[in-house]
Amino acid sequence: MTTTRRTFVKTTAALGAFALTAKSYGQVVGANERMNVGVIGLNGRGQDHFNGLNPYVTALCDCDQQVLEKRAAEFKKKYDKEVVQFIDYRELIASSDIDAVSIATPNHTHSIIGIEAAKAGKDVYVEKPVSHNVWEGRQLANAAKKYERIIQCGTQSRSSPSLKRAVKFVRDGNLGKIQFAMGTCYKPRKSIGKLDQALNIPDHINYDLWCGPAEKRDLYRPRLHYDWHWDFNTGNGDMGNQGIHQMDIARWFLGESTISPKVISIGDRVGYQDAADTPNSQTVFHAYENAPLIFETRGLPKSKQYQDNRWGSSMDNYRGSRIGVIVQCEGGHVVIPNYTSATAFDADGKEIRKWASGGNHYENFAEAVKERDPGKLNAQIAEGHISSALCHTGGVSHQVGTKCTLDDIKQAIDGDELFVESFNRLVEHLQANEVNLDGESLTLGKILEFDVQSETVTNDEAANKLMSREYRSEFDVEGVEA
Repeated sequence: MTTTRRTFVKTTAALGAFALTAKSYGQVVGANERMNVGVIGLNGRGQDHFNGLNPYVTALCDCDQQVLEKRAAEFKKKYDKEVVQFIDYRELIASSDIDAVSIATPNHTHSIIGIEAAKAGKDVYVEKPVSHNVWEGRQLANAAKKYERIIQCGTQSRSSPSLKRAVKFVRDGNLGKIQFAMGTCYKPRKSIGKLDQALNIPDHINYDLWCGPAEKRDLYRPRLHYDWHWDFNTGNGDMGNQGIHQMDIARWFLGESTISPKVISIGDRVGYQDAADTPNSQTVFHAYENAPLIFETRGLPKSKQYQDNRWGSSMDNYRGSRIGVIVQCEGGHVVIPNYTSATAFDADGKEIRKWASGGNHYENFAEAVKERDPGKLNAQIAEGHISSALCHTGGVSHQVGTKCTLDDIKQAIDGDELFVESFNRLVEHLQANEVNLDGESLTLGKILEFDVQSETVTNDEAANKLMSREYRSEFDVEGVEA
């Protein structure tokens, strides 16, 4: 099923009539040119990619042959347009007929595909987080500069005019100095289960390609797809899945352009036992000098009684934010409850401003490609890298942490009022879900200190190793000097 170069050229020629008459092509890269996009990774976000970029899509790629064929058929039915099919992303990238790629694969392959695409002269739209770890994200950002490529991160809130106005309103000082920003990811996450024997990977999936740079190992979860999010080998938990959006918005309001100088995590995977190893309940504190960024993850519902068919409709919220952001200032606060709206309140809680409008992140990418100007991107890869890295460093703190009693944790964080409040909310939430918190029940992450310029940990060698990973030889991510 792997498409050869000859087959690709032949098929593309057959599609030429459509490509040349498609209205949007000439608008994107000039009257005498067109942009051919290959979408890599077709589950989940990949469907949104090929819908959002549909005028430009001429190729689809997925290492799951059944998924690939299904999506190609759906694309044909919806847009009356044939696409070339690839199983191996490297063959798609090698084709001179592809101008740009969009990447919606699992996190652990985002950076390697993006770097190889940039090196091959392709522009890139890459899903969030842009990386699986901090080091490779920086290499992708460097690749954009070195190879002069347009690379957009899929943090679509950056294309919202309403959020741009809200950020300006706050950073212009209309509510006084920012005291803190808090991201909340209160999203229902049930157990993924656990198998007694290793998962059988069907023949229609090229598992070697699927693993890519990650360790190729037996899996004991029932599903290969999607549940990779909850395995540190391939994913970054919900903070790096859903939460990257809210982390990015919070950092945007703060105006910080580097990773935080210090971070600490408290949390664990609690409420059930399954095959996953990422926290479903967590609070992370990024100690920026001007104002801290706090991030809270909740996978369990309000209380134990809702752990039935009401699980997803009974999540907590913090001051109106469930999957959103709170920006607290001296003279009021702003609530950002979604990707496209924000509301400002004065110190008495009275609503004073409201913004609500969305944007088209895919067309922003296309326009930047047309102009050959990365400055037109709403979410340049360097921005996506920093926000992704904040998720990763919180995860690293957790991974090098130690199981502790609640008293030990309270003693360790005593003196930081905001973090104590966040931790107390976490404890109350877990108690409401009847989680046993006796003994050493939660992981107290290590306080990590960073050189924010080199993006390295300065006080823990084990943590510093987790800023990158051991890559499999065939899928080694190369260092890139900008």
